Amino acid sequence: QVQLVESGGGLVQAGGSLRLSCEASGRTFSTYAMGWLRQAPGKEREFVAAIRMSGRTTYYADSVQGRATISRDNAKNTVYLQMNSLKPEDTAVYYCALARGTLRLWEVDYYSAWGQGTQVTVSS
Repeated sequence: QVQLVESGGGLVQAGGSLRLSCEASGRTFSTYAMGWLRQAPGKEREFVAAIRMSGRTTYYADSVQGRATISRDNAKNTVYLQMNSLKPEDTAVYYCALARGTLRLWEVDYYSAWGQGTQVTVSS
């Protein structure tokens, strides 16, 4: 069973940047596609970005395309999300999650294991 622990959230002004990290326990991290998803207050959880096992293929939600970069270091069992040009509407709890496969990485229900989340707050 893989356990996920996110870090790197915080309070940042609009236009700023943050780098979120998610460290996974277990030896099978490199065999899973990973995703970042977020949930804003009063809203449903939504897809942000995903990355396949090798790290060469990535996917992004339209809302963060061009501002976010997902990456992974399989040697460190860690996946990252670099967010630039942050907007107040990016305020949310950000979760990393383990994908069930590689087919529907943009679907929230496609993820089988979740971290506890890290809060990102963007002030205007």
